[in-house]
Amino acid sequence: MTWIYLLLAGVFEVVFAVGLKASNGFTKPVPTTVFVGGMVASFWFLALAMRDLPAGVAYSVWTGLGAIGTVAVAAFLFRETLGFGTLAGIALILSGIVVIRMTSTA
Repeated sequence: MTWIYLLLAGVFEVVFAVGLKASNGFTKPVPTTVFVGGMVASFWFLALAMRDLPAGVAYSVWTGLGAIGTVAVAAFLFRETLGFGTLAGIALILSGIVVIRMTSTA
């Protein structure tokens, strides 16, 4: 269940990052509300995951999932371009997450 909590924390990190972008500097109420709700949910699930995972593992996986998800969603919603460097960075982050998961004892 711990890794499911961490996955949900990463999903909600994407929600709050996209909500932050869409809020246009907190000038749009609905995206601002999405940002706040996503942030609260993300930190809640991260806290649940950290009950059983070491902080370094949980935090690095959480930020990695959030980064990968945000890049993907932003490319789709905001038409942001994905160059070679971005894709290479995503591949490195993803490989790091896989290594962490495979070697974690929790």
